[in-house]
Amino acid sequence: MALGNPFKSNVVVALAVGVAAAVLIPILLPAVARAAKPFAKAAVKSGLILYEKGREAVAEMGEVMEDVVAEAKAEIEQEHATATAVTPAAGEAAAPSPKT
Repeated sequence: MALGNPFKSNVVVALAVGVAAAVLIPILLPAVARAAKPFAKAAVKSGLILYEKGREAVAEMGEVMEDVVAEAKAEIEQEHATATAVTPAAGEAAAPSPKT
């Protein structure tokens, strides 16, 4: 059983379907558009809400990362200040402690 084009053998049926589509599409398209408009509107609203929530989440994550970077820099500076205070400067020899 071959699954060929069903309209190949009957040109009249193909023409009838074409004419029916040409007549019915302009009539049915506005009705379908009116019915689909609330669904499309809801989808756009949902997309906008998700977009705004995503922007807020990214902005909040950026603020958290800025805080983490600032804390890390402060810790590095503190460790550097502590290390330079404990170790003598280059070129200075450590003075021997006097024995009493």
